[in-house]
Amino acid sequence: MAEVEFTIGHKEYRVGSADGEEGLLARAAQILDREAQQILSQAGRVPEQRLLLLAGLMLADRYAGLEERLDKAERQIARLQANPPRVEVPVVPEDLREAMAELAARAESLAERLAEQQA
Repeated sequence: MAEVEFTIGHKEYRVGSADGEEGLLARAAQILDREAQQILSQAGRVPEQRLLLLAGLMLADRYAGLEERLDKAERQIARLQANPPRVEVPVVPEDLREAMAELAARAESLAERLAEQQA
């Protein structure tokens, strides 16, 4: 078992961690310390228990907000998957396509005749 050392607010901690989980624990401690530092910058010196409680509550509030946004996004995705938006692509009717091909052939024929007359 590995140990991870970190500081939260104004106190140092040492916590045991499963091998390979040290990075995750250190990252979580950084997040908690960032909240604690914000509290300390606004309120000054705060007792350890109160600091940890306030920082935990701030993170829980942020987490709850993110959960709400995630739920809303998941509902929107489910709604879009159940009722995908219709995309209409114009289709050229076959008879119009044939008429355009005939006009193109006539134009080419006229262009060839004109070229022969000028030569």
